[in-house]
Amino acid sequence: MMPMLIKEREYRAMSTLFTPVTETTKRLDSNYYVEGYATTFTRYLLWEHEGVRYYEEIAPNALDSADLSDVIMQYDHQGRVLARNRNGTLGVEVDESGIFMFADLSKSDAAKGIYNDITERLVDRMSWAFTIGKQKFERLDQTTYLRVIEQIKKMYDVSAVSTPANDATIISARSFAERSFLAEQQERLGLQARKLKLKAKIGGLEL
Repeated sequence: MMPMLIKEREYRAMSTLFTPVTETTKRLDSNYYVEGYATTFTRYLLWEHEGVRYYEEIAPNALDSADLSDVIMQYDHQGRVLARNRNGTLGVEVDESGIFMFADLSKSDAAKGIYNDITERLVDRMSWAFTIGKQKFERLDQTTYLRVIEQIKKMYDVSAVSTPANDATIISARSFAERSFLAEQQERLGLQARKLKLKAKIGGLEL
């Protein structure tokens, strides 16, 4: 699968499960909360043609100087804005595994519709859009090439998508009912266990 480019903006549809979260510490106070990984730092097959494979990977420090000032969440990189970091309904964090995102999808009917699609597992994939500041290419053998993205210039969006390209992202959703203070404390204690489980799934493992 070739990367899609529009005016130097590149899109990567990455695939992993949107699985319902059973234990989580919410980063936003919302009954329409979703979270997951928009991309990871694992190598993936970008596309294949006549027996020649082209792989890609994103360097772990590629986003160190990236412009993350106005990132939005959409469906398939188009249509209405579902959440936005500028108004506090979207968060983007870079960790050792990749780009962790979390969003409040309560602010519009369109956003609530995507939330319902995620909880019903009709939508279970993610993507992101960006421009590249620096990259390099390597020939691994006669039929295998590697593109390493060393620097991201700007990140535009994270999207729930219908068609993925890489089995290395995850997003999840749950509805937060009224809970006691004790329940909230227990969820905070379970944060690290939840993130470890997400990362195990990213690596193809099961805890």
